[in-house]
Amino acid sequence: MANKLAITLTRSIIGRPQDQRKTVEALGLKKLQQTVVKEDNAATRGMINKVSHLVKVEEQ
Repeated sequence: MANKLAITLTRSIIGRPQDQRKTVEALGLKKLQQTVVKEDNAATRGMINKVSHLVKVEEQ
């Protein structure tokens, strides 16, 4: 596994359950097409898995 992940919010959180909104916020994403770089660890992978239908992930 790579040591960093680039995570991009590709779908809106409007109409999504509160837990998915909080997960996207915890990843540091606020606007569509915003990209953040996070460490590749189990916690980050778990959050990505929960909102995988809303984000795009690239290994760096």
